[in-house]
Amino acid sequence: MRIDVVTLFPELFDAPLKASVIGRAVENGLLSVAVHDLREHGLGRHRSVDDYPYGGGAGMVLRPEPLHAAIEPLRQDGAVVILLDPAGERLTDALGRELALLPRIALVCGRYEGIDERARALADREVSIGDYVLTGGELPALVLLDVVARLVPGVIELASHEDDSFATGLLEYPQYTRPEEYRRMRVPEVLLSGHHGEIDRWRRREALRRTLERRPDLLRSAPLTDVDRSQLKELSSEGTGAGDQANPDASEEIAEDR
Repeated sequence: MRIDVVTLFPELFDAPLKASVIGRAVENGLLSVAVHDLREHGLGRHRSVDDYPYGGGAGMVLRPEPLHAAIEPLRQDGAVVILLDPAGERLTDALGRELALLPRIALVCGRYEGIDERARALADREVSIGDYVLTGGELPALVLLDVVARLVPGVIELASHEDDSFATGLLEYPQYTRPEEYRRMRVPEVLLSGHHGEIDRWRRREALRRTLERRPDLLRSAPLTDVDRSQLKELSSEGTGAGDQANPDASEEIAEDR
């Protein structure tokens, strides 16, 4: 997969693209990332890329000419252009998996007060990583890049992200490693039993418990079985989680909705 990034600050991508999973993916040829400096397409002697907004107001706006010059060649080469913008669709696991199937995407990082509206049509999609504002689109681009890159076949083992939080519509179950006992806290016996069927059932129940406690809203769209819904009723009746206190009838409402 190839990912292009259009930014005013290419240096922000230097270290992340060389480290950890993404760095290994690039080194092994599973992922190709090209960072393009928007200022190379700036206007005049000072390579200007921004100007004051018409109508007045604080801040600066990225001009359309440099954006067109940087993005149009990427579109012509087949890249799906994604603008990182607070008004975009929310980044989710499902969206990341969808984008990971594409052979090439281009991430456009906004800055200042945003981009000239006439350049917005260059984007095939707009994506936001949350309901807050950052100084620019570089950090959101890195987040999206990481989400997508780890899903590219071969970058990590398939089993490593099959049970990730959100992959099944639920939060992930608790994880443990050595030692078996630490500060009087023991690893659950079922995980030491070697009984894979029991382990799978425990993990599913704990994923349901954690989701009910912390993100009960996810349960409304999660693909639940009859066994799941029965366990949710039991977990809700236990009343052990913060999520239950916020919505004690969560499991009943889910059962009715479905």
